[in-house]
Amino acid sequence: MGRAEERRARQRGGRRAAPRRSPGVPPHAGDDPSVTVVGAPSDAGGGRAAARRAAKGAGGRNTGGKGRIRRLFTWKKVLGTFLGTCLLVIGAFFALYLYVDVPGDNAAAQAAQRQSNVYKYSDGSVLARAGDVNREIVDLSKVPKRVQYTFVAAENKSFYSDHGIDLKGTARGLLNTVMGRGAQGGSTITQQYVKNYYLSQEQTVSRKLREMVISLKVDRQMSKDDILAGYINTSYYGRGAYGIQAAAQAYYRVDADKLTVQQGAYLAALLQAPSQYDWATASGTGKRLVTDRWNYVLDNMVEEGWLDRSERQSMTKLPEPREPKPAAGREGQKGYLIELANRQLEDQLMRQQGLTRSQAEAAVVDQGWTITLNVDKKRQAALERAVKAELTRKLDPKKRKVDANVQAGAVSVDPKTGKIVALYGGVDYFKHYTSNATRTDYQPASTFKPVILAAALEKAAQTQDGDPITADTVYDGTSKRPVVDGGTKVGFAPQNEDDRDYGDITVQTAMNKSVNSVFAQLGVDVGMKDVMDVADALGMDTADAQAVPAQTLGTMGASPLQMAGVYATLDNHGKKVTPGILKKAEHNTRQVDIADPIGERVLSRRAADTVTSVLTGVVDDGTARDAVANNPKRSGQKVAGKTGTSDDNKSAWFTGYTPDLVTSVGLFGEDAKTHSQTKMYGAGGLPRVNGGGFPARIWASYMFGVTQPDARFSLDTDQGAGVRPTWTPTPSQTPTTEEPSDEPTTEEPSDEPTTQEPTDEPTTQEPTDEPTTQKPTTDPTGRPTGDVTLDPVKPDAAE
Repeated sequence: MGRAEERRARQRGGRRAAPRRSPGVPPHAGDDPSVTVVGAPSDAGGGRAAARRAAKGAGGRNTGGKGRIRRLFTWKKVLGTFLGTCLLVIGAFFALYLYVDVPGDNAAAQAAQRQSNVYKYSDGSVLARAGDVNREIVDLSKVPKRVQYTFVAAENKSFYSDHGIDLKGTARGLLNTVMGRGAQGGSTITQQYVKNYYLSQEQTVSRKLREMVISLKVDRQMSKDDILAGYINTSYYGRGAYGIQAAAQAYYRVDADKLTVQQGAYLAALLQAPSQYDWATASGTGKRLVTDRWNYVLDNMVEEGWLDRSERQSMTKLPEPREPKPAAGREGQKGYLIELANRQLEDQLMRQQGLTRSQAEAAVVDQGWTITLNVDKKRQAALERAVKAELTRKLDPKKRKVDANVQAGAVSVDPKTGKIVALYGGVDYFKHYTSNATRTDYQPASTFKPVILAAALEKAAQTQDGDPITADTVYDGTSKRPVVDGGTKVGFAPQNEDDRDYGDITVQTAMNKSVNSVFAQLGVDVGMKDVMDVADALGMDTADAQAVPAQTLGTMGASPLQMAGVYATLDNHGKKVTPGILKKAEHNTRQVDIADPIGERVLSRRAADTVTSVLTGVVDDGTARDAVANNPKRSGQKVAGKTGTSDDNKSAWFTGYTPDLVTSVGLFGEDAKTHSQTKMYGAGGLPRVNGGGFPARIWASYMFGVTQPDARFSLDTDQGAGVRPTWTPTPSQTPTTEEPSDEPTTEEPSDEPTTQEPTDEPTTQEPTDEPTTQKPTTDPTGRPTGDVTLDPVKPDAAE
């Protein structure tokens, strides 16, 4: 075969070209059966097919699968499929556009109406009817132009140029709804107006599609001013206020036409999370967030040319709103109960339906819900009476100015079910709108020490010498002892209360006497990261808390609600308890599934029960002995608990529990006028307000009237005072504080034993290295050393 023939054979795709003839080879290759000539006449009919087969098999590779894929996904087929899908989507949307109409005026007016919510006690009796709608529609011309711009700057800067929808945001919202990821921002003002006025807050694909179509039509049928007017007149601003006129009155006591740019920016910022951003009740985090959003609104106005830059630079402080006005049906403790019920229902809707906070609030407030709480009417009344008897009646603001600054909060939880059975939020919702039961801006102080011990036991931590940490582990209780880590001082040497030195003492005694120096070292031995992880697992909010040794003194913020949950988890043998106030929530024919307050195990039973055992020593032989163990109302209940008093006496706590009930009581120093934190020295005529004083007495007055007599813990541990006897104190000689007429009707008969410990306790002796159990009366005042009062001029360390 010549070169020309070889080339033609290769072009025809032959398997291989015939070799060139060598000298001595016969001229007719066909005479040799071992030689195949590709492209010979005999192969002309199937040469191309053979060539393709040869190409597929070249090099021994099987490429048939790839060839089929290439034939299946040719560019023509892909393009055709894409164009076909687009046509189907466009056709479907066009059909939807023709099918969906903007609801008529009557339907719109009906959708915009609000109904009162009904709140009930656990037994079904009515607690309150709340939701008299506060709404007044105003013409947009009554709202200053620059105040109008604040809402556009906050929610939708392209409002004046868009066509009513945000395609990217809507597509993202649809995808998140389909995939169950929850709601995200991105809706235009037009879409939000349509949702508020024509539709509902539910997160479904059908509702989102209707919202998009109606928004497009509304944008064509209405002017931008009319849409903006509808938006600011139908939005919910918190405090029961719907519309900008009601909001202006609720927050600043002015009509809408008198609002300043700064005030308008605050109202616009509120729409993202009305309750969380309400300055009167917001936490520190809430105030920071709303301030950031307020600045964001003003900065956007400068960017859009609606506010002069030099004028913006002079706007440095958010204009604080006025205190809320009393609302019907929320007097006394009702307002606090309603607020927590609303918030927990909103949380539930956010989890189940993917709503944002503002959407959830709009779906709950004044929407005709029937909400049944877990609150027990008798226990609620008993808690209120206990606070009045043990605190309110003993404060005299006319005689002592500091008495006006003392605030009380309490939460009572069933540890087996997680139900909040009683709650005290403050003296009156109309007089103090911040709920002291849920506020998280005060330190829990030494009520955090059980968390440190729980972490030590759960993590099987060791001392610096390598010994396992138990209730009997001995530490140096010297005040101001430098904390060491691996032999190196960490720069932290906390002072004990009264600057008292205890010498070598056990962890049990250190808990009884609330010895700061011991728990500071214990926390470092465990590892502060592990301590904070356990705190988070138990229910404390540690997101903004650093894992540093100072946290062993309980310097992070916490609420009675949180601490009740932490101790309820201990009482529940380590199974997580997230206190819940909701029993049932019904809306028309729909009922919301309420999350189970009892979660998974977050602490081993042995660790939880050991902490409980140790905490019984705090009551029987520690800082709560006088107020709790020796309380004349005690009917033999076994009690575990911990006192706490923060630095500078700004807060004082007692959180404790019996086998069947957990209650956390906190006292907080708050300036009656400025609401800033203040010291409580001298309140009630005492040099210092301790956790073993007012808080423990409130706790005992309430708990010993509503818990089972002779209740005993079932403990899986061989450590702590709960399984070994401690020194039995002699009955206190101090006068009792029992009130004859206003005690709970569920109080046990007065002839029950009060201070007698049960005889079935073990008789083994405590180790001799716990000197304080042998000399309990070394303090000349005759009270537990953890409650020794201090000179208010020279306050010493917290306990």
